Formats: sequence, structure tokens, C-alpha cells
Amino acid sequence: MPAAASGPTPAPVISRGSLTIAALSTIVEWYDFTLYLYFATVLSRVFFGGGELSLLATLAGFAVSYFMRPLGALVFGHIGDRHGRRRTLLLSMALMTAAMLATALLPAYGSLGATAGVLLLVLRCLMAFSVGGEYTSVVAYLLEGAPPRRRGLVTSLASAASEVGALLAVAVSAATVALLDTPRLDAWGWRIPFFVGAALAGSIWIARSAMQESPDFERQQRQRTIPASPILHTLTHHRTAVLRTFAISALGSITYYVGITYVPAFLSSNGGRGEAESLWLSTVAAVAVIAATPVAGALSDRLGRRPMLIGLAVLGAALPLFMFTYMAHGTTVQVALGAVALALVAGGVSAVGAPATAEQFPGEGRLSGLALGATAATALFGGMTPFLAEWLVQATGWTAAPGAMIAVVALAVLPVLRQMPETAPRAAHERASPATESSR
Repeated sequence: MPAAASGPTPAPVISRGSLTIAALSTIVEWYDFTLYLYFATVLSRVFFGGGELSLLATLAGFAVSYFMRPLGALVFGHIGDRHGRRRTLLLSMALMTAAMLATALLPAYGSLGATAGVLLLVLRCLMAFSVGGEYTSVVAYLLEGAPPRRRGLVTSLASAASEVGALLAVAVSAATVALLDTPRLDAWGWRIPFFVGAALAGSIWIARSAMQESPDFERQQRQRTIPASPILHTLTHHRTAVLRTFAISALGSITYYVGITYVPAFLSSNGGRGEAESLWLSTVAAVAVIAATPVAGALSDRLGRRPMLIGLAVLGAALPLFMFTYMAHGTTVQVALGAVALALVAGGVSAVGAPATAEQFPGEGRLSGLALGATAATALFGGMTPFLAEWLVQATGWTAAPGAMIAVVALAVLPVLRQMPETAPRAAHERASPATESSR
């Protein structure tokens, strides 16, 4: 089985404007998906009528929709590998815009009864389908347009921008909850954040029309190396890379979706915090991650992807188990510290995992490889985990259960990370030539 490789990437010819548009576009997908989780308690009343099982039904809808992500990633990945990264980025954002606008206009439980929840689930599935091809396409585009020795920094901007989207979601949610009383919030106020998301997505779609094509895809066109069946090409030549990508993304997904986006619901249902307070505490955590993500990406250029991921996996195995207990019984300051600690681990894995996963594949079939590995892991360890975390806490009364989930996955992927070859160009070169480093 051939070893995974990052493949030759041409000297970048993508303008800073195109790279910026690509990086910032992840704001939209994470705004919408984290908005759904931050607003989970509100949506449970609006679309599922309230009651003991409403929050679980809302989180279950989020989990079910996530299984559309691999399908979307495969479809959009095929388009991107066959017809260009730019085309798939335009298509996915157009679909996201339509899904968010439709959600903002959706009738509530009071008008449609149980049908309202079903329609919300359908729109969640449509959103997940489009997001499935969005993030992997952005990561590939940034990697292929970045200077080789700055891939970690540039590609991590996709993760940083996604945190900006999460911050925007929690800020808009917190402001909406704070400014409206519960009757007005449930009647119409919940629509405001979704209208904001639709407007943001439409703006990004317009900006993307001016983006350049990826230089690596243009190379494939010139050399006529575009695979006729990208998925078959990847499964034939890069099966080990798919498995590595799955492991990295599993760690990134569970640390992010349990360690960041599930936290507001956890604090509301288990920490005795109000909705507004929980959302503002999450805002503090989001700001910390935005600041730390580019630093983690740049460090991975210097130190290497492998040691960074191993270190973050060790932290993922040790910290969350204590942090969730700490947050459930702590003061406001202690809760904020716990939320920031969890968010920094998740942000670090996302920052380093973005270039590390994309570098497992050459340009030919890269999006399909990410779809098979990264998006499949996200579906299993992302969408399902907030639901499972809440269910475990309610079933057992053990507030540390969400942290235990993260720890189990972190320990499981450590052996894979230890055997992973280094893909950061600078780090790999310096390990191959130790004399170079000592002479500086």
C-alpha cells in the first residue's frame, strides 16, 4: 500500500484576496451549526413543544443530520476533484444560503405541531449536506495556495475563522436572549440569528465569485492527471492516509463538539446556569480559541504536525474529565476557566489537524480523501456526541461523563498519531538534516 504523501504543490499563485475569502467563508458554516447548539434549549421549545425530552429531541435532530455530511463531502469532493475547487465552493455556499433562509422562515410547533420538528430536521440535513463539502474544500484550497513552509499557519486560518463564526453565533444568540423575554423570544426572536446567518452566507457567495482556481488543480489540468474516479483513486492508492485522517478528525471532532459547542447546553441543564450566562461564558472561550488557533498552526510549521497532535491528544485524555466536574460545581470564574481550557485543546487540534489531514493526500483526489476520512469521522464523533453526552449525564448523573468521552477517543487515536509520518515541510526537513538546525 503506498505511503500517504502531501504531493508536489506548485508555488502559490493565489492572491491574498482569494485566500482571505476562502478562509473567512468557514465563518458561515460554523455560525449556523454552532448557532443550532447554542440555541438548542430555545429551539426545543419552539419546534418540539418543550418538556423533558425536548432538548434530547433537538440534539438528536442535530446528530441525525450530521450523517448527511459524509454524503455531501463525497458529492462535493467529486465535483472539486473533477471540476475544480472554486466550483464546489460556490455550489456549497449557495446551498447553505438557501437552507439558512428557509430555517429563518420556518413555521413553529404552535402552527404545525410535530411537523415543525420534522421540517427543521430536513433543513438540518440539507445544511449538513452542503457543509460536508465546504470545510474540506476550504482546507484543500488554502493548503494548495499557501507557501509550503507556512501551510500550517495559513490553513489554520480556516479553523480560526470557524471560531469567529462560533463567536458570532454565541454573541448574536446571547444578545437575542438578553434583549427579549421568553414569550417574544419563542414567538419570533429566535428567527433573528438565522436571518443574520442567511445574509452572511449570501455575502460570502457573492465574494466567492471573484476567487481564483487552486494552482494545484490547474497543475492537474495541465498535466492531465485529474483522476476519472477520485474516490476509487484514493481507495486504491491512499487507504492508510484515509485511516490516519479519520483518527485525526475523530479527535478534533469530539474535542470541538463536546468541549466547545455542547458546553452551553451542559451549563444550562447541569450547571445551574441560565441560558444568557451560559452563552456569555462560551463567548469568552471562543475569544481565547480565536487568539490561540493561528499560534498553534504556526507552531506546527516549526515543530511539526505529529508532536503537536500527540501533545494535544495527551491533554485531551487528561483535562476534560476534570473540567466538566469543575464546571458543574464551580463559581462563575471557575466555569469560565474550565470552558477556556477545554476550548484551547479543541482549537489546537482543529488548527493542526487542518493541514495534517490535507497533507496526507496528493492533489489528485485530495477532496475525496478528506471526505472518506475527515468527514466520516466528523459524522460519528461530531454530530452524535452532544446528544450522547447529554444522555449519559441524565442517565447516570455523572457530570464528568462528557469529559470521559473525550478521554477515551484521545487515548484510542494516540497510537495512530505516534506512527504518523511528519508532513510539515520545514519540520520534516529539519529532522532529516539536524546539522542544519545546529548550525543556526
